[in-house]
Amino acid sequence: MKSTKIDLAEKTRKDICELLQNRLYDLLDLASQLKQAHWTVTGPSFIALHELFDEMTGEIVEFGDMAAERIMTLGGQAVGTARATAKGSSLPEYPVNISGQSKHLDALSDVLSKAGARVRADIDRADELGDQGTADLFTEISRGLDKTLWLLEAHMD
Repeated sequence: MKSTKIDLAEKTRKDICELLQNRLYDLLDLASQLKQAHWTVTGPSFIALHELFDEMTGEIVEFGDMAAERIMTLGGQAVGTARATAKGSSLPEYPVNISGQSKHLDALSDVLSKAGARVRADIDRADELGDQGTADLFTEISRGLDKTLWLLEAHMD
């Protein structure tokens, strides 16, 4: 941990950075899963979903940037390489052999739900550790993931 004048104990900052890093792995994985769906979706709503998945990918990447920048702010080291993300993500593997829109919507809604649940748990954990700034960041990410899930579910039968 790099030193900083932020008034959180080094142990607290280390624990918070671990939470943030775990969510960073998940967010980067989620972005790659959305991109996979963007490339391979088919069906009557192809263009709408193709564009929606691309827009969602950008939003998820922004959430990852927020988590990475918070890690660095607290004196940690953000790690976001593809190999580290593959090892560190808690999300299930995306089924790369699907193409129909309903299958992609189902797979993406499942993974978004899991990612959202993990972020919500981290809101409470960051608050317990006394870092309301990170709890607030997780709250913002949680709201964004929930909105993304809502947009996906609006396309489901």
